[in-house]
Amino acid sequence: MANLRDIRRRIKSVKNTAQITKAMQMVAASKMRKAQQAALAGRDYALLLNRVIVSLRDAIDSTSHPLLEQRAGGKELVVLMTTDKGLCGALNTNVLREAASYDPAKTLFISIGRKGTQFLARLKRQMIADFPLQERPTFPKCKQISKFCIEKFLDHTVDKVTLLYPRFVNTLTQTPTAFPILPLTSIDEIGIKTDYEALPPIEGGMEFEPSPNAVLESILPAYIHYLVFQTQLGSRASEHSARMVAMKSATDNAKSLVKDLTLEYNKARQAGITNEILEIATAQLALS
Repeated sequence: MANLRDIRRRIKSVKNTAQITKAMQMVAASKMRKAQQAALAGRDYALLLNRVIVSLRDAIDSTSHPLLEQRAGGKELVVLMTTDKGLCGALNTNVLREAASYDPAKTLFISIGRKGTQFLARLKRQMIADFPLQERPTFPKCKQISKFCIEKFLDHTVDKVTLLYPRFVNTLTQTPTAFPILPLTSIDEIGIKTDYEALPPIEGGMEFEPSPNAVLESILPAYIHYLVFQTQLGSRASEHSARMVAMKSATDNAKSLVKDLTLEYNKARQAGITNEILEIATAQLALS
């Protein structure tokens, strides 16, 4: 009977766990929809803005603007975007694996999210700033991060700035992506164009007034600010999607385990009853 008690306790424990994971799944699903809508709403704008700025870059001398300066070697600033909490599958693991591949001697880090901060501290990587993760990213808050990156690039502390984040593809797929933002890089050149297949490529040249230099001077910093904002939106959508899928999988596994334990309990109970019947029958035969 002690074995039956252990099985009953385990069934109760697994059922309680299933209730918790189910609740977390529902919460993540409700947040996921809003986060996905926010991330997808700005994707087309980000692509077109990138294409316009790349056209500007190609129309002028790249040395005429400090944010377009190509530098060989030097240090790289990586903006690492992770989550504050776990229970979201392999989302953080995949991004942190990419972060670990950077050369410690040539890489500085900015962390957004506690998981990334803890990882960098554990590996003793050089982190020059960490920013709190926003539940709902806002443009003014993200602008503080991008302004800090621009300052470090302009004062030659670093020669390259890269965003490392879990790129949202769909509910089941989130891809760790390193996107160089300084100096200016075309989205199409780094293999992210599959996100924007619905948009046709720009054909022909563009005309800019009053001049390409004047337009670039105005919109290039704004583009950097918006890109950091857009990647944070995508990162949050990735987090909620991954957590919803992970919690659904955990709930399904818990329900399957309850079925197996219930079957094991019934078998043990039936075996116990059968043994009692045999003992009674054996005793009856011995007395007769």
